[in-house]
Amino acid sequence: MRPLAVADLNPAVLNVQYAVRGELAIKADELNERLRSQEHRDKLPFSKVISSNIGNPQQKGLDQPPITFTRQTSNPADRASPALCSQCHSDGSKARDSVSYSITEGCFTLYARNMIEGLVVLTCVAALMEYPPLIDIVKDKWPSDVIERAQQLQAEIGSIGAYSHSKGIPLIRKHVAQFIEERDGFPSDPEDIFLTAGASAGVSLLLNVLITPHKTGILIPIPQYPLYTATLAQYSGVPLPYHLSETDGWSTSLEEIRAALTKAEADGTGVLPRALVVINPGNPTGALLDEKTMEELVWLCEEHSLVLLADEVYQDNLHRRAAHPFHSFKQTVRRLRSPVPLISFHSISKGVFGECGRRGGYFECCNVAPDVRALLYKMVSVGLCPPLSGQIGVDCLVRPPRAGEPSHARWKAETDAIHAALAQRTALMAARLNALPGVSCVDSPGALYLYPKLELPAGAVEAARKAGKEADTLYALELLEETGICVVPGSGFGQKEGEHHYRLTCLCPGVEEYVGMLEKFHVGFLKRYGSSA
Repeated sequence: MRPLAVADLNPAVLNVQYAVRGELAIKADELNERLRSQEHRDKLPFSKVISSNIGNPQQKGLDQPPITFTRQTSNPADRASPALCSQCHSDGSKARDSVSYSITEGCFTLYARNMIEGLVVLTCVAALMEYPPLIDIVKDKWPSDVIERAQQLQAEIGSIGAYSHSKGIPLIRKHVAQFIEERDGFPSDPEDIFLTAGASAGVSLLLNVLITPHKTGILIPIPQYPLYTATLAQYSGVPLPYHLSETDGWSTSLEEIRAALTKAEADGTGVLPRALVVINPGNPTGALLDEKTMEELVWLCEEHSLVLLADEVYQDNLHRRAAHPFHSFKQTVRRLRSPVPLISFHSISKGVFGECGRRGGYFECCNVAPDVRALLYKMVSVGLCPPLSGQIGVDCLVRPPRAGEPSHARWKAETDAIHAALAQRTALMAARLNALPGVSCVDSPGALYLYPKLELPAGAVEAARKAGKEADTLYALELLEETGICVVPGSGFGQKEGEHHYRLTCLCPGVEEYVGMLEKFHVGFLKRYGSSA
């Protein structure tokens, strides 16, 4: 029998590249294995690998604590024992006393004092959804709003081990629609809501149904989240890049988009532009769109009959809300009474939730014809349904505790602390990076990342060329090997010819030590290859 070979596979798969989990992440995994080995541990110049390559807040080493209310409502893996449950009062007061919150070096810290009691509070609705009889044991001991939420969801769902509606649990879709109405001031129909296994699954679905292989062009920002180029490669779509303006804080330029459209037409390849991707707040840039630019983008989509794909998963990651607020494209489209077809994506993985592993998200269809929506339903039905734990996470995202409810004070303390920590870390890191020779960095007003630009010595560029790598990949590899810090080179996100960047998260605890390692490495790198600064 002839063995299965790469040549037997779909050739489009060979073109898929996803830098966030590419060469650097694989190398980081190898180094982690070496750190676990007594034989190799002492031979490395660092004691741990710092995963700054991906926005994964609860990952080991980053350790952002989960939001208590979410875990109380939705985490089947966290199981509370009845003996421990008796230590919590119904108003959560004992639990609140057992956990302290502070900003230390910009890091949200859970103190270990009486941590076992704190962990009890992290388990409630999750355990209630996994094992409903637990309600009878804890009903006078856990916060009443947690009990009520679990009972409501259980009445709607039944067992979380069963399939749900392919678009998601109807009650949760109704809650998503209410959240959107409250946010934007315009109606939302639950039938326009599709719950998904994270926003990525929704993006993949929409690109799949929009693309005619080798004929459909999708306008994507540069730099962009590599999900888009990877998915376009998978479905043989044609990327039509438009560059963001770094000198203007990574702003979106209508002229750049029009130039990309003109180029697609002039190329004479028969590629038809079908959709415009906008990431707001930006990834990797953290930039936020102002309302005027959003209006112009909507009008441009009208002019060119483009579907607008709005990636808004970082809408709650705002570091300077007064100066840089978030506005949704749904609100803009409705306010302008525009007929533009709009698909908006959101997720429980970002914001202050950080529930990446739960795989929960949604997209909303706006101005999408019923027959097109029916085809989307057919496609999601093939996958039966998104994970129930992720759907319950979405319910917690769109229905947090409200003022006056027993869980609200704790929820507000936790979310305020995380917002403050991220804002403080981002500002500190940007300032320190900007002080380095050959580095310039926009102080991101949103998202979870910084995206510094590097002016690399000619010696480094030549060494990278000889190694068959991009210069910022060489920089990132040496950073990882010397410090254990894993970042993503800018070549994985797209950048102008001759430019070099890297993306790093602002999630890392111990930010002073972390930035100190970046500074020491950078100065050494310039000396090693001959400074251009």
